[in-house]
Amino acid sequence: MNIEELRIYALSKPEVEEGFPFGEETLVFKTAGKIFLLVGLNHEPLQFNAKCDPERAIELREQYESIIPGYHMNKLHWNTITINRDVSDTLIKQLIDHSYELVFSSLPKKMQSDIFFH
Repeated sequence: MNIEELRIYALSKPEVEEGFPFGEETLVFKTAGKIFLLVGLNHEPLQFNAKCDPERAIELREQYESIIPGYHMNKLHWNTITINRDVSDTLIKQLIDHSYELVFSSLPKKMQSDIFFH
């Protein structure tokens, strides 16, 4: 998976916006103003941070060499994933989905409803 494929997939989620609030080297994806994905554009190979359930985060880190505690993030709730190593594109999409769902589920019910039925 390359940056453009990752970007298209992230933007396919409901009510997602992208931007550069931390500078031009970090592409950030948000829903309802809350971050669910950060992509380091200056890393080769490409890396991104995704939110993750703490227990699942530990399991993933033990299973995959290219999944580590979130760089510059709360290491309990975020993972850094390096693309094109031992993580498949399918798993990358699942991790993006999981991150989005964690952020979405933390939103107030009215906001969830507005996004879902928009």
